[in-house]
Amino acid sequence: MSPSPESRSFMTEPCTTFLPPTMTDFNYSNTNNGNECFKDSFTDISINSVTLLICLLGLMGNGTILWFLGFRIKRNTFTVYILNLGIADFGFLLFLGVSLTMNMMNHFFCLDLEWRPFLLLFLFTYNTSLYLLTAISIERCISVFFPLWSRCRRPKPLSALVCALLWVFSSLLIGLVCHFCLLNPDKKCLVTVISMNIFNFLVFTPIMVLSNLILSIKVRCSSQRRQPRKLYAVILLTILFFLVFAVPLSIQCFMLYFNYFLFSNETCFMLASLNSSINPVIYFLIGSYKKRRFQGSVKVVLQRVFEEKADIREDGETQSANPMEMTT
Repeated sequence: MSPSPESRSFMTEPCTTFLPPTMTDFNYSNTNNGNECFKDSFTDISINSVTLLICLLGLMGNGTILWFLGFRIKRNTFTVYILNLGIADFGFLLFLGVSLTMNMMNHFFCLDLEWRPFLLLFLFTYNTSLYLLTAISIERCISVFFPLWSRCRRPKPLSALVCALLWVFSSLLIGLVCHFCLLNPDKKCLVTVISMNIFNFLVFTPIMVLSNLILSIKVRCSSQRRQPRKLYAVILLTILFFLVFAVPLSIQCFMLYFNYFLFSNETCFMLASLNSSINPVIYFLIGSYKKRRFQGSVKVVLQRVFEEKADIREDGETQSANPMEMTT
């Protein structure tokens, strides 16, 4: 199914923005040059307005998490990942909100504001969130399958090093997209963007899903049957919401190159913004739930989630596994 001309506005085609001009178009042009200025439909405006509201609320929530994890709570293996994930989500919401606002101003007032740098930053933080969630899933698997190594032999700066490498990797991908699609547009643009989407949709996402599937099977088949600990529940819910809310955007980007239009793109952006905004809510609800009621300050809630100890029984013996003990 091919996209209709009405659906090809900036915020509905984030992926084709980086294709050569002959391979895509936009839904508006500057009236200052005497051209016609098209307007978004009422439905598109409504969805984009909801997305902006979600971005605003998400920025407040992620900002709170960054403050406490960055300055009020002692860092450890997983809080380093969660802190970097919060930075990526905060940046995603910020750049998406700015890009969306500029696009709406272009449509309402027939302006010609340059939004593509913010779109690059938006895709950069979106990719980084995916890579960090994949790293978190793998790290959690390792801590469950190899608890002694995680406690005793795991290098202390490993989490920070992995996060730094993922930020660099995401920067390189976006740098290539910027070079081949904006600064020096040529035939390599299509190959570059497809490669980025292959990494996202066909490499990192399956690894993230497989890691959590293996971890779930391991926990369920353990000789000591128990409810998942708070940290495990947080990671599982975060991954689940990412798959439901954020992956459709990657699928959309990937399938557009096969001239197939699966979703409403405004909806994809709204869902992606919801994914980046919901993580602080997950942390608070799971961390504050105790004895069938919600209680505790934000700092106490986060400490309950990220500083708890997990006991895992393996081969009939109980081992005190605490992957959160090592500070970085």
